[in-house]
Amino acid sequence: MLNRQNKPVIGISCGDLNGIGIELIIKTFSDSRMLEFCTPVVFASNKVINFYKKMLPEVNLSFQVLKDLARPFPKQVNIYNCWEEEVNVTPGQQTEVGGRYAVKSLTAAVEAFKAGHIQGLVTAPFHKNNVQSADFAYSGHTPYLKDAFGAGDVAMLMCADNMRVGLLTEHIPVKDVAAHITRQAILKKLQVMRESLQLDFGIDKPRIAVLGLNPHAGDDGLVGKEEEEQIKPAIKEAKQNNILAFGPYSADAFFARGNHEKFDAVLAMYHDQGLIPFKSLAKGEGVNYTAGLPLVRTSPDHGTAFDIAGKNRADEVSFRQSVFFSAEVLEQRAEYAFNRSNPLKRVSGSMLTNVEDEKIEEN
Repeated sequence: MLNRQNKPVIGISCGDLNGIGIELIIKTFSDSRMLEFCTPVVFASNKVINFYKKMLPEVNLSFQVLKDLARPFPKQVNIYNCWEEEVNVTPGQQTEVGGRYAVKSLTAAVEAFKAGHIQGLVTAPFHKNNVQSADFAYSGHTPYLKDAFGAGDVAMLMCADNMRVGLLTEHIPVKDVAAHITRQAILKKLQVMRESLQLDFGIDKPRIAVLGLNPHAGDDGLVGKEEEEQIKPAIKEAKQNNILAFGPYSADAFFARGNHEKFDAVLAMYHDQGLIPFKSLAKGEGVNYTAGLPLVRTSPDHGTAFDIAGKNRADEVSFRQSVFFSAEVLEQRAEYAFNRSNPLKRVSGSMLTNVEDEKIEEN
């Protein structure tokens, strides 16, 4: 249950200016009940927000322009202007401008976190092609954030009520996947997932299922060697490191038979192996979470959707879930830190409180 008395400040990056990101932001925070769970700070421009507001006449969003990131308005939607100039917004068009300002929003939000002004970040989608530049040569949010925070390894973890699916490899061509299936890579990803399940989800001894790469998980080496040479040795070593990893399981029927519900998370070998069953079962309410960062970063489980941008057809359910999820993970991290803080201090504080209570009763 979210603690409404201590609301986190959650940054929102606007994504591609020509995609559905800003429409999702407006629709999500037009519901004032969202402000009971967090204080949002949107990194964009009030001019762009107003541009999209005009396209959504039935949606009522009020906001304040925030000048000082250290002092957000607690009961308002805060818009922090990352740029002041006029920008040519063309909904549904993939342009260099849309990508460039998406990066401005994202990098401003990351700097705000490093300065201690926000606790979490929800990223609206951008297109991987039109964000490319000399200063931003990343295939997506996840590799950028990994570099920005100097993380040893991170995991793309897709989350919904009944499952968590991590990916060993992410946005690489299918023809290159097998070369990235190594014992060390699997072991590192399992370590990141185990630590995140403990820290971010409160699961003390998480059980992680590992999928095979090949049909029928290799059929004991008859249909590919990766399971015998890389995946099984990685699972064995993980168990020696107190990681409860199991498998490899044949991917074709794993989700169809509900086996994912027997585990706290599943590690898939490549993007579509994990994302196709996840999106089919999550039914639009999934959240993309980046495990292994100091920053709590979430995003909806879909892309820019240029085909419906500017047409008032975007569904904000996954984006709204991303906001809730960010707040929940922040609360869980705080509980984790409290439970592992100095027990003497906690006991002493509790005893002092009891003494003060007794004095009050005596008086």
